[in-house]
Amino acid sequence: MYHQFMQLANLDITKEPMEVGPTTHYIMGGVRVDAETQMSSVLGLFAAGEVGAGLHGANRLGGNSLSDLLVFGKRAGEFAANFAKECSPGQTHDAEIEEAAREALESFDRAARGAGDAESPYQVQSDLQEMMQNLVGIVRREEEMIRALGGLGALRKRSQNVAIHGHREYNPGWHTAIDLKHLLTVSEAITRSAIERKESRGGHFRDDFPNKSAADGKVSMVVYKAADGSMQVRREPIPEMPQHLKQVVEEMK
Repeated sequence: MYHQFMQLANLDITKEPMEVGPTTHYIMGGVRVDAETQMSSVLGLFAAGEVGAGLHGANRLGGNSLSDLLVFGKRAGEFAANFAKECSPGQTHDAEIEEAAREALESFDRAARGAGDAESPYQVQSDLQEMMQNLVGIVRREEEMIRALGGLGALRKRSQNVAIHGHREYNPGWHTAIDLKHLLTVSEAITRSAIERKESRGGHFRDDFPNKSAADGKVSMVVYKAADGSMQVRREPIPEMPQHLKQVVEEMK
């Protein structure tokens, strides 16, 4: 840490105070997968590691991520290989590829046109980070998270009007412009799920609901896309632990 602060901030932490603050390390959630195969609800899409939701519950203990990745990475790889052997190759559609390429290059086109109302993707990202930290941070309140949903709508509109200058090669601004859509989606999923869970548990603390709820402790918040394209959250019971795992837990005790 001494070396890092000297190199990046020219700060000698043996003589001057350094700023210490919380940051996002991981989230308790991710892609919903089948417990045995690790395949998601999207046919042929497998997920392993912390992105596979549900294993850690309300909080992840230190060191769990490596064992998670090794155990379920092996399982995902084996079932993905079996799936690939049993299925014919997928088909690509030129129109979809062209649309994806057009969408990815839009930010360069805006810069080339000199769109006066376009802005930097870094500014949108920075404003998103600040808003989520202030309104959906470590300690949460419903009225603040509802304000955040409104702010996410405004940021989404701004994200569709960013401009990138320079070349495509090694351009981190381009990566940020593409990432904005995903960052906004994850931010909305976290916010809507946090509003729905009216309790405090693990890494989720509600200032307006400081106690645990026995009912909420038995459900997962499942985020899905409704027929009208909007994001929705539903509560689903957590599946009961299989008997053989119950036996393992008892033996560990």
